[in-house]
Amino acid sequence: MEMEHRVEIQKRGGQSREDLISEQTGSLGCIGWFIVGLSGFFTLCLFPFTIWFCLKIVQEYERAVIFRLGRITDRKAKGPGIFFVLPCTDSIVKVDLRTVSFDIPPQEILTKDSVTVCVDGVVYFRVNDPIASVANVSNADSSTRLLAQTTLRNVLGTKNLAELLSDREGIAHSMQSSLDEATDNWGIKVERVEIKDVKLPVQLQRAMAAEAEASREARAKVISAEGEMNASRALKEASLVIAESPSALQLRYLQTLNTIAAEKNSTIIFPLPMDIISHFMRK
Repeated sequence: MEMEHRVEIQKRGGQSREDLISEQTGSLGCIGWFIVGLSGFFTLCLFPFTIWFCLKIVQEYERAVIFRLGRITDRKAKGPGIFFVLPCTDSIVKVDLRTVSFDIPPQEILTKDSVTVCVDGVVYFRVNDPIASVANVSNADSSTRLLAQTTLRNVLGTKNLAELLSDREGIAHSMQSSLDEATDNWGIKVERVEIKDVKLPVQLQRAMAAEAEASREARAKVISAEGEMNASRALKEASLVIAESPSALQLRYLQTLNTIAAEKNSTIIFPLPMDIISHFMRK
């Protein structure tokens, strides 16, 4: 009977969660109310002893969903604190409302650009509707864990390697929205999703390291060439200034001798103009 009821709920997926719960909290019928009245009568007759079976306590972080003859008695879960139940007819299911975190096992994923990577992550979720988490899914915790694994594979399968390495935050938000939408009918709220680690094959790591090294060397050569070009332009401008004033060359020569003398060298260098050498070479 319970399985048929769940199949009916799945077929009517267009209805809201409140409508489904209101249908579950229907009337018990004549026989049901007779059994409930009989249970209440025996409870009153054996009151000193049955009080220990009627009182139930749930913690601050828990809620209790009460089933009376297989039906949910109220649209709101009981707790926290103390409440009463009828023996023999009522059964309770405690639901923990605290945030639960779990690791997504490493998944071998083929990216959009045909690269195999191993990715794992962390999911944080909590129960925001105890009745839906009990009535609409057999095991909300296990179902959320399995759904997180498949969602991770589906989302990362649409990304290439560059996006996977650089846009982890965007991927985490996409996974969170997908999980939250899928688990809404289960009474689960996915609070956060994080990508922990992306493991690449060793061959791919070596290729990426070689590519990065070559790119750095290319940038270093470009920077060196730009420096030489700037230096040559500065020397050209300095030569033009010296050519305009012959005495500037003599001052530069004396400054060079001063620098050499400061280093305590016994060698003195006399500059030889290139014009003299070119004159002899022509002869």
